[in-house]
Amino acid sequence: AGLIRKSRKGNGFYDYFRNRLMFPVIDVRGNVIGFSGRALGDNEPKYLNSPDTPVFNKSRCLFALNLAKKSKQGMLILSEGNIDVVSLHQAGYDCAVASLGTSLTPDQARLMTRYTEQVVIAYDADAAGVKAAQRAIPLLEKTGLSVKVLSIPGAKDPDEFIRANGADAFKKLIESSEDRVDYQLMLIKSKYKLDTDESRMGYLSEATVFLSGLPNAIEREIYGNRIAETAGVSPEAVKTEINNAYRRRKAGEKKRRESEIARPLQKAQPSDKSIRYENVVSAIAEEGVIRLLLLEPDLVSMCSLKQDDFTSSFLSKVYGLIKQRYSDGRDISPALLLSDLPQGEASQLTVIMQKPEKLSDSHVSLKAYIDRIQTEKLKANALSDLTAITQRYKEKKGYGG
Repeated sequence: AGLIRKSRKGNGFYDYFRNRLMFPVIDVRGNVIGFSGRALGDNEPKYLNSPDTPVFNKSRCLFALNLAKKSKQGMLILSEGNIDVVSLHQAGYDCAVASLGTSLTPDQARLMTRYTEQVVIAYDADAAGVKAAQRAIPLLEKTGLSVKVLSIPGAKDPDEFIRANGADAFKKLIESSEDRVDYQLMLIKSKYKLDTDESRMGYLSEATVFLSGLPNAIEREIYGNRIAETAGVSPEAVKTEINNAYRRRKAGEKKRRESEIARPLQKAQPSDKSIRYENVVSAIAEEGVIRLLLLEPDLVSMCSLKQDDFTSSFLSKVYGLIKQRYSDGRDISPALLLSDLPQGEASQLTVIMQKPEKLSDSHVSLKAYIDRIQTEKLKANALSDLTAITQRYKEKKGYGG
């Protein structure tokens, strides 16, 4: 579990976490999977997390998501530290989570989509917090989440603000939080005094490039008019610049897409070469079935697949273990399943479980996965039959030597 380390000075061991306030990291099923320690003093780093294990990877977990997933507030509040999360929960915001002392990762952003459609970023008010928010915004938006950003006046973080002003004052901050476009334009404007032609050109250049990334033409025009008014230039000139930047951006994105399309299936292959997928299309769906059954064990009784429907022997093995546990009336959880697998297979199952999965329509998702698996099986059988017929025809006609 990483709680002790072997001493480099001798044969003894020492506590990995010392002089720290300890927080258990609990997964969405309620299992303790790791620990996060906050320094009691000036020790560095400020937060120290358990090392990676087969069941814990800090880049794929969110602190307090096990509680926030039950919230009825219709959003998740993303803060930087565990202390902020505790303060927010005590103030009545049971939807607060934190990224375990690290910058938000794509896996964490995708994880949030299972439980909400809106995220309010409540990072620290210092320069590091602003930069972290700017990095988090595009990661969250790529997953389809609606993003707002909280400005915290007169305090360095949510915890300090709530202690000084109370929960009601924080509620007003939440209600007045800016959408991410206003927030980004405010940050861009703060770099320029706009008192010279050069500073106005710099502001317009940066702002138009940013607005060119908005997918909606109406949004681009509305915000374009705003920055034109701010810089004291005509809306038509700004619109032209935004359109030019938009075309350049789309051309670049097209090239990147074409490059990615060339190797998408290869990316789905497990890193462990002993668990290679023969039919990647089917294996992706097979992974989805495994993921859904472990996230919602009640679906096991609805799954009509047999082990030989799986093209991957590894995934077939995992499916068999799940079905057997369900049949025996035993608990089905990733942690228990990992103990039945060798290290390489356990690591791959951990990777599979951290991939995004929408649970709002889990029955529909399961059916779609099963349909894909069965379709791929029909294709493989048809190809096998065609190959056999062709071979018999060749032998009959004396082809092929």
